[in-house]
Amino acid sequence: MSTPSAASSDFTPPELELPQTFRIQRIAYFAVPMMFIVTVILAGASLVWLGWTLVLPVLLGWWIVRIRTVVTEDGLKAVHTFSTREIAWNELDGLQFPRWSSVRAVLVNGARVRLPAITFADLPRLSAASRGRIPDPYAAATADQG
Repeated sequence: MSTPSAASSDFTPPELELPQTFRIQRIAYFAVPMMFIVTVILAGASLVWLGWTLVLPVLLGWWIVRIRTVVTEDGLKAVHTFSTREIAWNELDGLQFPRWSSVRAVLVNGARVRLPAITFADLPRLSAASRGRIPDPYAAATADQG
């Protein structure tokens, strides 16, 4: 493994206006009308017993709008389905990318907090929004190669 060069230590991410919000991709909204079609078919089979399924597309749309991660000057704000967790920058120890799972913020006390709507591809933007507090592995790799 090579040591970081001087160019990588001089790297400053571009300034982004805060707060920066990370949301699920817009393609997820495509699932709402598809689910509505399925629930209409189900409810049509028996409105008395399966009519409640017509609420499911509305709940799915609400969920897609609700979950997000917001980067502010003070830290991260993870908005989950029924709760919100704010993490100050001094509480953050790093990020964890488990296989087949959501990104987790690892806190200095060892706890892990799921960060909704963050992917590995979002790291350059997340690094810029955090003002370099979260390192950008893409920039580090480019600096090591250059």
